[in-house]
Amino acid sequence: MPTLGAAASGAPGAAPTDARIDLNTADQAALETLPRIGPALAERIIAWREENGRFASVDDLLAVPGIGEKLLEGIRDGVRV
Repeated sequence: MPTLGAAASGAPGAAPTDARIDLNTADQAALETLPRIGPALAERIIAWREENGRFASVDDLLAVPGIGEKLLEGIRDGVRV
């Protein structure tokens, strides 16, 4: 019986891959690949992270100036912590 990791990646024994952007390690260029995230907002995300520490959850993005509920819902599936 295949494991979840093998089924998710298609290769037996292979670890599943996660293409989502990690909010705690992403650079500006990576953040700008997200929908509706331009240079200014990417800089604010990085500045928030530098001032407040790691994001504990994706919902912490709501504390970044310029990110509201609607924008968060638009990028939620593309990011992780």
